[in-house]
Amino acid sequence: MRLHSVGEGWLIAFEQLRANKARSGLTVLGVVIGIATVMAMASIVSGFRQQIVQTLEVVGPTTFRVLRFFTQTPVNPDALPREIRQRPVLKPEEAEAIARLPEIHYASIWTQLFHRFEYGGIRTQTLALFGADDRFMEILGGGISRGRVFTPAERRTGAPVIIVEQRTVDRLFGPLDPVSRLIKVGGRPFRVIGVYQRPTNIFELPGAPEIAGIVPFETARRNFKFDEVNGLIILVRPVDGVSVPRAMDAVTLQLRRMRGLRVGEPNSFDMLTSDQVLSVFDGLTAAFFLVMLVLSSIALMVGGIGVMAIMMVSVTDRTREIGLRKAVGATRREILWQFLVEAATLTLVGGVIGIVFGLAAGEFLKSLLRFSTTVPLWSAAVATLVSIAVGVVFGIVPANRAARLDPVEALRYE
Repeated sequence: MRLHSVGEGWLIAFEQLRANKARSGLTVLGVVIGIATVMAMASIVSGFRQQIVQTLEVVGPTTFRVLRFFTQTPVNPDALPREIRQRPVLKPEEAEAIARLPEIHYASIWTQLFHRFEYGGIRTQTLALFGADDRFMEILGGGISRGRVFTPAERRTGAPVIIVEQRTVDRLFGPLDPVSRLIKVGGRPFRVIGVYQRPTNIFELPGAPEIAGIVPFETARRNFKFDEVNGLIILVRPVDGVSVPRAMDAVTLQLRRMRGLRVGEPNSFDMLTSDQVLSVFDGLTAAFFLVMLVLSSIALMVGGIGVMAIMMVSVTDRTREIGLRKAVGATRREILWQFLVEAATLTLVGGVIGIVFGLAAGEFLKSLLRFSTTVPLWSAAVATLVSIAVGVVFGIVPANRAARLDPVEALRYE
């Protein structure tokens, strides 16, 4: 009998949808918005995480970072708190000393700047410029498609030379060969010595400055002012066979020795591994996802209240029908079950529409943000279950009202 009631509930629910299209559409709109939001947010978070994981794989899971001070929110370099001011600024000599350790394969000090690139009257938006060394591709991946990397003399003297990323070359030079041409970065002239072809999985958000060029670190230090807290970093990669903790211990001892720190004194620097970078991102996205869940839950609640309202109206409109069903033998449980199925069906329809919109939003975000990910399947499953649950929970009151109607009074209802 219950299977029959489920099928009958479906038929009645779809009949109500067809008979009251506008009212039913507005009823399930909140469910549609809530489900679509959950799926879209799941797609964004999943895509961001996958891109970061891919980037960390390029950089290398064993690569770690030495920072002057680690904070999840950038600090104002013109108003540093005392705990940061008392820490020494990272120096190239420290990176060179770390690089000489037997446990270390690569160590170099980097900085990141943001400037406009200009050539022949063409000017780009603000783009990212790295001050690094000639082995930067060991960290960023990719390769030199034309020209060459920095020479030791250029690195040491801070020569005004630059390696430009391919996309920036295309914008500024078109079909022209950029090698040996002069461009301006932040208003300063640089000679192009090479073209860098980036790997496809470098993590860059649309709207955020993209990697456009690399200059020797000494060149960046001599030509530009940069943030000595947020803009300086020593990238370190251990030799094969040496664990990250062992390499970090060696780096810690070297830096403490160079800075004259005594036993018991805290480190005057911070270190960050790839796992910690990912955990920081997970923490940030978890908070973001929680906010989105709260907002989508509000939409679902609005949709659930709408379902309750339309079911109450439906119970009132169909009072004689309910009385007739009871008169011919339908039990209270069967009436209750019928209206619960009808409410769940209404929200399920909203959930299915929301899933369709969520999938479409996921594909749109995939193309807009250049993600290689898709909408997580778990989000579709959760969305379906949530939509049914909303219908059941908010359908209990009207269903119970229908089940409690007295058949004699119901048959008299006009």
